[in-house]
Amino acid sequence: MFIPFFLELRAARIPVSLREYLSLLEGLEAGLVDYDVEGFYYLARSALVKDERHIDRFDQVFSHIFKGVEALAGENQVDVENIPEEWLRRLAEKHLTDEEKKLVEALGGFE
Repeated sequence: MFIPFFLELRAARIPVSLREYLSLLEGLEAGLVDYDVEGFYYLARSALVKDERHIDRFDQVFSHIFKGVEALAGENQVDVENIPEEWLRRLAEKHLTDEEKKLVEALGGFE
C-alpha cells in the first residue's frame, strides 16, 4: 500500500529517498502512529518531506492516495471491549499454545 504512495511522491517531483521511505516504515513498525489517518499524515510528512516547498505537493499526493481511508476506518472498526468471552476462548483454543493458554489463565482469564 505504501509503495504506490512513495512512487506517486516521486512522480510529483518530491525528492523522496529510499532511506526516508524506510524511516517511515520504521516509525510505523515502532508504533508511533496507531490506526489514525491524521497521525500517519504527520509521520509521513516529517519522514518524507525535507523542504517546506514540497508540502503542498505532498498534501495533494497524500489526499489522492489515501482518499476515503478515514471513512472506511470508522465503519469497520471492531469494538474490542465488547467481544464475547466465548469468541476469545475459541480463538485461544485454535491459535494459542498450551503454554500461552496457561499464561492467560494465570493472568485471570479473558474477563
